[in-house]
Amino acid sequence: MHFSDRIKALRFSPIRRLIPYSDEVKAQGKKVYHLNIGQPDIKTPEGYFKAIQNFHPATVAYATSQGIPELRDAMSAYYHGIGVPYDRNDIYVTCGGSEALSFAVMILCDAGDEILVPEPFYANYNTFANCALAKLRPIPTNAENGYHLPPENVIENLITSKTRAIWMSHPCNPTGVLYTPDEIGMICRIAKKHDIFIIADEVYREFRYNDGEFVSFGSIKDAQDRVIMVDSVSKRYSACGARIGCIAIKNKDFLAEAMKLCQGRLSVSSLEQVAATELYKTPKSYLEEVNKEYKMRRDVLYKGLKAIDGTICHEPEGAFYTMVKFPMLDSSEKFIIWMLQNFDINGETTMAAPGNGFYANPEQGINEMRIAYVLKKEDLEKALNILKQAIAAYPGRIEAIKA
Repeated sequence: MHFSDRIKALRFSPIRRLIPYSDEVKAQGKKVYHLNIGQPDIKTPEGYFKAIQNFHPATVAYATSQGIPELRDAMSAYYHGIGVPYDRNDIYVTCGGSEALSFAVMILCDAGDEILVPEPFYANYNTFANCALAKLRPIPTNAENGYHLPPENVIENLITSKTRAIWMSHPCNPTGVLYTPDEIGMICRIAKKHDIFIIADEVYREFRYNDGEFVSFGSIKDAQDRVIMVDSVSKRYSACGARIGCIAIKNKDFLAEAMKLCQGRLSVSSLEQVAATELYKTPKSYLEEVNKEYKMRRDVLYKGLKAIDGTICHEPEGAFYTMVKFPMLDSSEKFIIWMLQNFDINGETTMAAPGNGFYANPEQGINEMRIAYVLKKEDLEKALNILKQAIAAYPGRIEAIKA
């Protein structure tokens, strides 16, 4: 039987591909602390559930392809509240941020076209690009520099006649970096100079922990016709399963093309759109409390990682992830599998995501891990202690191999 070259070129998610190993050890009675996936344990706002309970139309009909007006108005009000001037007609509702990202690549790229992206990057960017037969061209960053962007000339030298966009996760999944106003300005300047788009994935916008200024790509006036904003309720309101996101831009030509894709998939769930509309009415105090909780978890994580000798990591500035370099490990994937299968403390073990899945070339990042700090303080401390003890006991440690 034939399968397409396109599908065979795709890679499994580094976040989920080791799940069978964790399922196996759970079946044996072990407890696994999941640091591999960004699934918040924060309570979803009650308004979401009340809207579902009150949803009882005579017929559950298709919604409009661009999304129901009430939700788009709620999204618009939210954006205006943060200084981003998107009106209802600038916003199309999508099935999560993932569909919005996929739409952006399909609209911009022909086969062989390129998108620049700071590396390491969210693993599914590879999937979305490959499905459109496009290529990701990495902008190199490193753990030693906290994964901030290289100088402007380094980025410009990567641009070719095939470059269609720069893809930015801000704050960044997987690195936790919050780009500075100067970095945002630089990316907008480069995009304008070379007449390319910016795909701005800002789904973690509210998750910021230091005093540094946050600048949304959507707020840069002279770039608004080329900033493709991608957003979601998943992390902001702890509603990952709702699958409601949006794509927004001040560019009518782009939106006309996006409408073709919206109509092609007919519509997003009517019920979920009604419920998501209520999420946008959530008091700001909810987000403030969530941010405070994640800042505390960030501090616990950073302290725990710094206690592991030889680890190279930076203090995460945003989102709820960090990329960590473990020079003492021969392979983070081998280590994670070994830790799941062979190491526990009182019947408990830990799981993270292998770092090479966040690189265009899977030979890179082999001794890095992405760690999500989505567990409560006590569990996070246990998970980090297990990680520390497991690294010390791991037979694949570089010094153990040399010995």
